[in-house]
Amino acid sequence: MAIARKIAYNVAVSTAAKILSTVLALVNIGFITRYLGVNGFGDYATVMAFFSFFGAILDLGLYSLSTREISRRNADEEKIMSNVFTLRVLSALLVLIVAPILIWIFPYGEKVEKGIFIIAVSYIFSSSYMVLNGIFQKNLRMDKVSITEFFGKILQVIFVVLAVKNDWGFSSIMASVLASSAFSFLVVFILGRKFIKIKMAFDWGYWKKFLKMSMPVGISAVVTFAYFKMDTILLSVMKGSEAVGIYNMAYKIIENITFFPGMIVGLILPLLSMYVFSDRRHFNKVANETAKVFFLIVVPLITGVIFLAEDIISIIGGGEFVISANVLRILIFALAFIFFGNLFNSILISANFQKKLMYVLSFCAAFNIVLNLILIPIYSYDGAAIVSVVTEFLVVLLSAYLASKDLDYHFSTRGWGRILVSGIAMGVFLYLFSNLNFVFSFFGSVFIYGIFLWLTSAITVKEVRSLLFAK
Repeated sequence: MAIARKIAYNVAVSTAAKILSTVLALVNIGFITRYLGVNGFGDYATVMAFFSFFGAILDLGLYSLSTREISRRNADEEKIMSNVFTLRVLSALLVLIVAPILIWIFPYGEKVEKGIFIIAVSYIFSSSYMVLNGIFQKNLRMDKVSITEFFGKILQVIFVVLAVKNDWGFSSIMASVLASSAFSFLVVFILGRKFIKIKMAFDWGYWKKFLKMSMPVGISAVVTFAYFKMDTILLSVMKGSEAVGIYNMAYKIIENITFFPGMIVGLILPLLSMYVFSDRRHFNKVANETAKVFFLIVVPLITGVIFLAEDIISIIGGGEFVISANVLRILIFALAFIFFGNLFNSILISANFQKKLMYVLSFCAAFNIVLNLILIPIYSYDGAAIVSVVTEFLVVLLSAYLASKDLDYHFSTRGWGRILVSGIAMGVFLYLFSNLNFVFSFFGSVFIYGIFLWLTSAITVKEVRSLLFAK
């Protein structure tokens, strides 16, 4: 199968599975919010923020760098992945040592403390299977991972529904994450061994060499956490569970959409790594076409959320969380910048500029924390949302500058104006028919956007054919 067609197949299957998984995740949130209420959901969000914290402090850059290394020509895939997998398992086990220390340091109640420990155990499985995703990325078979995650999400929803129905309590909600992570790890590990015979490996010399390369990315993961999840922890300390619940009702919606840029960038990273030093024309083409696809998605997302935020929040979280609508309107702009931040970060990693990326993200993390400390006491969850937007914009600005300056990457916005016109037409429709039922507003606006994309030739038949049928 031609590479372009194989990518298209992966995108189609993975997108379908991810969309279904996202729907299930939002259904899951609906059950949890209605069961726990604003304060209980704030506790849930606080515990999940520590899940990201564990991932950050022990990331070590293993996932991104292993994907890059096995994508190099003549790479010893079995040696690389076996050693990286062993490093990941050992680092994940350290979480069980870190968790009790955090429980002792932070002033949380018994319920949250138990949740943090459960999520620490869950991290062992989730982090181990995540590092194996590089095998599927390299072989352009991320469809298998997406389908596995979909079934894992089904398992989690079933667990949550049973917990809510039988009133098993807060800890059972957290245990649903553990059940889903353990299932996904087991399936991905079995499937991954069909490509590479993964085993525990203790090549100390290779560990030292690999960690020296990956550490800048690992440090970047820590600073990324600082501006991606620290707002929740700061809110929990300075404003309490209610503010965390209101903020995270909107944030969880955004978080569940971020799978898409991550998935696309994951698929193109092997290609960027392959072309960056050998074929710059193809490198620029892959990067610019990905950016155009991102803009194509971002425009209707922003337009739709601006007009339909209250309906979206009510459907997912219930009437108690309608106050989160304005937070969602702010955060949707952060999501737009996250799309392009993912792209530029991957461009820099593919060219071995992870150390420079680390400096960029470190600066943005420091900026984020300082601004949060200033705005959260004054504006609470709205302040945290504004800081997220400004920080993500800064990440895009600085990483794009590095890609242009040090890599001579020529970013193109060709065809973007037509996409923007289509988005404006969608916005006019939503404004004129603001009294319509949500279902009619949603599908009507999607139809208008699609029609104008076709009328303006924003996406041409030639582009679609080149993607699906290129040799």
